[in-house]
Amino acid sequence: MIETKGYAVHEPGSDFSEFNFERRDVGPNDILIDILYAGICHSDIHQAKDEWHDSMPTTYPLVPGHEIVGRVVRVGDDVTKFAVGDLAGIGCFVDSCRECVNCKQGLQQFCFQRAVFTYNGVERDGVTRTYGGYSNNYVIDENYALKVRPADDLRGVAPLLCAGITTYSPLKRFGAGPGKKVGVVGLGGLGHMGVKIAKAMGAEVTIFSTSEGKAADAKALGADHFVVTKDPANLEPLAGTFNIILDTVSADHDINPYLGLLGVGGSMVVVGVPEKPNTVHSLSLIFGNKTLAGSLIGGIPETQEMLDFCADHNITADVEMIDPSRLPEAYDRTVKADVRYRFVIDMQNA
Repeated sequence: MIETKGYAVHEPGSDFSEFNFERRDVGPNDILIDILYAGICHSDIHQAKDEWHDSMPTTYPLVPGHEIVGRVVRVGDDVTKFAVGDLAGIGCFVDSCRECVNCKQGLQQFCFQRAVFTYNGVERDGVTRTYGGYSNNYVIDENYALKVRPADDLRGVAPLLCAGITTYSPLKRFGAGPGKKVGVVGLGGLGHMGVKIAKAMGAEVTIFSTSEGKAADAKALGADHFVVTKDPANLEPLAGTFNIILDTVSADHDINPYLGLLGVGGSMVVVGVPEKPNTVHSLSLIFGNKTLAGSLIGGIPETQEMLDFCADHNITADVEMIDPSRLPEAYDRTVKADVRYRFVIDMQNA
């Protein structure tokens, strides 16, 4: 077994503390990664506080983290994809059944038997718990790790493993590209990645935000337009003009005004998870042949495609670096949307 140091919460509302545990030994198809950087996703906060108890209850102690970049320091005898010294990424899941129709199509996140989440999950043996990237190493089957190209800013690569694929997948699926108008609701960790990726795909991008103070940031990120949504009158001239709207907001809000901005055949894709359900009138979709959809990360092939796309277009997340001692502050500020635009933990000397 491999000795590992992580940072865990032990009950809802508790602070993080050092937590020593063991990873499995490196098997024939495994690689051992020394973690360099781990991003903080809003999902980490929900899980740490057990806020999804009814659907995804938290098992404590919990070591969060599914936006991971590290360096390979050991490989199994049958590994062919990685060599010692390579950079590797780990996203939201680390295994699946590999046999169901979804797994065979590269949609491992929708494994019929059960995808194994990077943390707060259980390995395929049904017993071994998974602990995440707020730690100094990780053992993973090479088939569920991602190739990361060397970059000037590996810190900004880590959030791509969740925020990047969460926005890339629906933008690709619904055809963002030249001649298309894309709206991004919310300029946070997900929203700022949506802007960068949609622009790189060639779309005309508009940010919708309640924060007038983010206008300059939106333009700096590449957005063509910025709309303050606190005044409904600002939306009226835009009715029926968008091909795709990506809703990244996790706070409770009304999505119906945005459905009205879609043109005929337009699609609104929800990737944020508010606490309360939305209410949508059927006529909002029927008039205009509109689509309201959701999207959940991507499988291994698409996540690798996203990483390669971002490397080709020099896309990384805008991040603020912290060490593990600042985790409570980072969680508090993330909830308050007080970060530009993703916290990343430096795990190298933690």
